[in-house]
Amino acid sequence: MRILITADPEIEVPPRLYGGIERIVDGLVRRLHAQGHQVCLVAKPGSRCEADAFYGWPGASSLSRADTLANTWALWKAVRAFRPDVIHSFSRLAYLAPLLRGSIPIVMTFQRDPTPRTVGLAARLAAPRMLTFTGCSDYIARLGRQSGGEWLGIPNFADTEQLTFRPTVALDAPLVFLSRVESIKGAHWAIEIARRTAQRLMIAGNHSESGPEGDYWKQQIVPALGREGIEYIGTVDDVQKNKLLGEAKAMVVPIRWNEPFGIVFAESLACGTPVISCPTGALPEIVRPGIDGFLINTIEEGCAAVEKIGALDRAACRQRAEDLFSARAVVARYDALYKRLCALAGGR
Repeated sequence: MRILITADPEIEVPPRLYGGIERIVDGLVRRLHAQGHQVCLVAKPGSRCEADAFYGWPGASSLSRADTLANTWALWKAVRAFRPDVIHSFSRLAYLAPLLRGSIPIVMTFQRDPTPRTVGLAARLAAPRMLTFTGCSDYIARLGRQSGGEWLGIPNFADTEQLTFRPTVALDAPLVFLSRVESIKGAHWAIEIARRTAQRLMIAGNHSESGPEGDYWKQQIVPALGREGIEYIGTVDDVQKNKLLGEAKAMVVPIRWNEPFGIVFAESLACGTPVISCPTGALPEIVRPGIDGFLINTIEEGCAAVEKIGALDRAACRQRAEDLFSARAVVARYDALYKRLCALAGGR
């Protein structure tokens, strides 16, 4: 197949440092190419992803009306030049407008809550069976179905091949919080859980210095650092993340919002490290309570979960990551979707 994939104009593929969706797009392009497909990428100029063809967006901002018009025209020209069998967009739905009534199947993936009005309009304008929406979780897909169109939940993936499975950890292994250090990620809950259970806690991730989240950092996090085994180690690269997660007793990120997916949770499982989080957003799709970790509603439940972590099988955590959240598993689902849509298009 000839597959054209797009990413937002603000992000390089792959990222130079941290980047979630940038890595998903890069991994998808590379694996599809390795399977023998011809892949074209439309992304930010300077992207270094090894696609068979590459086109850079002329407009740098997804929020600019002028850039949106320029990018819509650029995508139309890229489609005319590459002649794909299927288009897979990880960028703005608006860029697809001139293509919705065409004969090429389109997959539009959402990494956050869909905008009902925009999704509904696109679903109505699209030619029959030509537009399929996917969400990065069943949670996002359920939200999308309320606005119309055909929706599937296909999760993001972790790079399980680069994440080392650790079947055991030291008896005094710490808990780990790995995420942005802000209120919706629940770092303050993680600190309190660690304190009450007399566990060391390693906090990793970036944080704000200003605004409400800067106040959160200064008032609720900083006073706890350097006391009772609570330590902040800053941002981590891939090598550091692999070691940090692999040597942890559990990853404790008690989110206070509806997480669309959360690649770090799949990364933790890939290392064999159970997850303690909350039953919101996509977390119930990732964590099976009592098997891969625990989903909690209170700090007290978090403390009880820590006490039971030692009874969980770290191999089961790794197996779940490989079965559901590895690049192999997820790309296979997209590959099957492309083939199904092309077959349907051919039968129009």
